[in-house]
Amino acid sequence: MSILPFDQRDGVIWMNGRLLPWRDAKIHVLSHGLHYASCVFEGERAYGGRIFKSREHSQRLRDSARILDFEIPYTVDDLDAAKQAVVDRNGFSDCYVRPIAWRGSEMMAVAAQNSTINVAIAAWDWPSMFDIETKMQGVRLEFAEYRRPDPQTAPCMSKAAGLYMICTISKHRAERRGFADALMLDWQGRVAECTGANIFFTRDGALHTPIADCFLDGITRRTVIDLARRRGMEVHERRIMPDELAGMNECFLCGTGAEVTPVAEIGPYRFRPGNVARTLIEDYATEVRRAS
Repeated sequence: MSILPFDQRDGVIWMNGRLLPWRDAKIHVLSHGLHYASCVFEGERAYGGRIFKSREHSQRLRDSARILDFEIPYTVDDLDAAKQAVVDRNGFSDCYVRPIAWRGSEMMAVAAQNSTINVAIAAWDWPSMFDIETKMQGVRLEFAEYRRPDPQTAPCMSKAAGLYMICTISKHRAERRGFADALMLDWQGRVAECTGANIFFTRDGALHTPIADCFLDGITRRTVIDLARRRGMEVHERRIMPDELAGMNECFLCGTGAEVTPVAEIGPYRFRPGNVARTLIEDYATEVRRAS
């Protein structure tokens, strides 16, 4: 199945305060963000035409930029309004929303303090990836070759483009080998996250998830924790070693793209998608629609 390239689509993209025809939203090849990874972004979803937790995403975009030592020239309110305008003008209901901010082409060296900060927002049609029964079959993961970095070596709390280089490599390797994704360990060999989603396990009805200190504390992750606690489930944010996976009952991923997706296999470990995952899939679907 051929997929229309993203630079050849129709619609509008918001860029630096204006709605532009999709194909006119371009940057120069010598943009600093392209060469030196001075770029941050968000991944969001709209349901029923409204963006889920838009304000939290806008605030995180601004926070991510500050960590990378630049200031986004738009307020949270500005960004929220621009995102909604993109969804509305493109006529989308259920869609993916991608805000991105980067240093421009005024300076081309490691230091680029005087470069213009550019901001763009695109959206495209992207319904949920699977129906619930397909999800309940569970996806297969392998262990990634690369690890999430020590927080003292990288700006781990920023959703920065450069931090996803090892995710792309790991995802490609996993897919070539017949897996859906890869589980990344942290720099000390503990369970961390997948290439674009956080991970949860269940044991005796309680949820267990790694402490988010060398990777993003995802907005979907926080939503799932809140939903679980509303159900009276215990949630343990803790260090998890890979050999503990043998004693876990269920496993699932969560993120903007994945939403809540059960896992059937990680390397030698097997899981049986069950009632906890199904309940949280249903609760999450209800929550995002309620918010819209």
